[in-house]
Amino acid sequence: MTTEEAAQHDLEPAVAVVGMSGRFPGAPDLDAYWANLRDGVCSLSAFTEKELLADGADPAELRNPAYVPAQGHLADADRFEAELFGFNRTEAAALDPQHRVLLETAWSALEDAGYAPLNGPSRTGVYVGGSPTEHALAAGTDPALAASIGALQVRILTDREFLAPWISYRLGLDGPSMTVQTACSTSLTAVHLAVQALLLGECDTALAGGVAIGTVRRQGYVHYQGGIFSPDGRCRPFDEKAAGTVPGSGVGVLVLRRLEDALADGDPVRAVIRGTAVTNDGAGKVGFTAPGVDQQTAAITEAWAAAGLEPSAAQYVEAHGTGTELGDRIELEAARAAFAAGDRSAPAGGAGIGLGSVKSNIGHADAAAGAAALIKTVLMLEHATLAPTVDVTSPVAALADSPLRLVAETRQWPRRPDLPRLAGVTSVGIGGTNVHVVVQEAPARGPRAEAGARPTVLPLSARTEHQLGLVASRLAARLRKADAPALADVAHTLRTGRVGMPVRAYVVAAGTREASDKLMALAEGHPDSVRDPAGEAWLRGEEMTWPALDGEVRRVRLPAYPFAGESHGALTLRGPAAHPPAEAATPAPGSELEAEVAELVVEALDLDGPTGLEKTYFEAGGDSLTAVHLAGRLRDELDIDVPIQLFLEPITLKEMTIRIVEIKEGGGADGALDALLAEFEAES
Repeated sequence: MTTEEAAQHDLEPAVAVVGMSGRFPGAPDLDAYWANLRDGVCSLSAFTEKELLADGADPAELRNPAYVPAQGHLADADRFEAELFGFNRTEAAALDPQHRVLLETAWSALEDAGYAPLNGPSRTGVYVGGSPTEHALAAGTDPALAASIGALQVRILTDREFLAPWISYRLGLDGPSMTVQTACSTSLTAVHLAVQALLLGECDTALAGGVAIGTVRRQGYVHYQGGIFSPDGRCRPFDEKAAGTVPGSGVGVLVLRRLEDALADGDPVRAVIRGTAVTNDGAGKVGFTAPGVDQQTAAITEAWAAAGLEPSAAQYVEAHGTGTELGDRIELEAARAAFAAGDRSAPAGGAGIGLGSVKSNIGHADAAAGAAALIKTVLMLEHATLAPTVDVTSPVAALADSPLRLVAETRQWPRRPDLPRLAGVTSVGIGGTNVHVVVQEAPARGPRAEAGARPTVLPLSARTEHQLGLVASRLAARLRKADAPALADVAHTLRTGRVGMPVRAYVVAAGTREASDKLMALAEGHPDSVRDPAGEAWLRGEEMTWPALDGEVRRVRLPAYPFAGESHGALTLRGPAAHPPAEAATPAPGSELEAEVAELVVEALDLDGPTGLEKTYFEAGGDSLTAVHLAGRLRDELDIDVPIQLFLEPITLKEMTIRIVEIKEGGGADGALDALLAEFEAES
């Protein structure tokens, strides 16, 4: 079978990208990310001395001539809508910012795929990884935090080992849940594992990606001669002047399904993964941190073989591209060997196979680097446009003898007559794990005609009135675009692909233009005057069985939920505290012992003083781990052995406090805590 025949033949073993979400330097969402990529924007930040000092930089370090005040900074990484995910304020403050941001990104990715995050497809797996963080290190070395919430709780809330399980738990996803770690190639390795799991039938849907938020602070780095970091705060992959990379933050999550399932279920397919491969350099390199040529080449050729294609079918390669002399040289040698048979006369918009690296735009996002590269490639395929590698003025001479040509300016990506658009994405990790993924443009899906002028209910909801206005205005803007989806598909996605929240509204419209006008009016405080029985039931929060929509409907991409959480700060190893101190509790119970018990309860549940004691334990955000911790403190500090069942009773915390005092005064103890702790430790 020829390459041309194979490219169109039998996509059954292929995997569809049906949803994506990400946040990167200079880009709070993927629309902004694409605009920056398309326009050749370098999103690396250069900080002033005042900004660095305000975030806790050491003044002596700033005076070092080798200090570079630059970073791929992720804005608002300390913000988190904790209540949406079931965390109280104490837990949210202890939860690593990586966990917070990854949870919200996973939520948005599922919404992008048209699935309600708390009611996702069955057998959904999670494959993600993260980077080491300042917050986790500070938390693990803070005895006061361990004394406050318990050492086990600190670990569960900060260790990257629990990145995947928190997503599975909070979103109710029951497929395999694995935290993946292969250094810089982590997130693309996660994609490879997710693809394999789907093809083997271990899950039917998968979330894959990674996160890297080493710190939420603005900070630079010290450049060392011969090190991996750039001396001037810019990353120039495959440039003669390349001298290193720049550390960056980011997060990216992709929703994957088997292509045949995605097409059958009407999912919004954004691209197709045709093949993946992972190798390791083993001992075949000059040092542990150095890359190797042979196994990078093998990863590329094996991935294209898995796709049933020759590497010559590639029209673009998104490289790891750190901008280091050794890394770029070895990667170019490996790619040249793999793509040597490439047709230099039939590329995407110019001679040779296109080559690029997103690190020039956002820096090196460590565990999220592969996801950033893959998402960039999917966006280029969707827009049929090649985005430039920025800050490159003199491509390395070795490219002249290579089938690869660095993309230095934005240009169209025309579709070759004999092949769909095809690209490869490479990621390389310290320690030698090399990953390559073959990506193809999505199969054509014709637009659906509007099915007449039947009025249709579009339900909306959010946690606050302000967020509801944002939901309405963003949806209105989407429906005003030339490629607006059919109204029936919009209604279907809103009804089945969004979580119903407390603040609700709806509009009734017979076409996208009318819907857009009414949504914009709603955003401005003018609800739709047209009433509908189903819409009214929606407002009342009833369990909904929506009337059938006309024709066959499918999921479509709509704006994701606008998170609006407060800052929960981040723990830091130096400088001013980056997290707000807990408010002091001033309960006024009727005895000294009761006051001490109430103080422990208020502190453990992070309550707003004595008024919070009017809630039940679970209303106040309590869970089983907090119960174990609180019961342990009551025993250790006040010598009160509380039966764990007390926390499960439907009584107020005030009543529970009184009952605890009565237990002490009556000398009651039943050993339930010891049994529970023993059971918990046995399971850990």
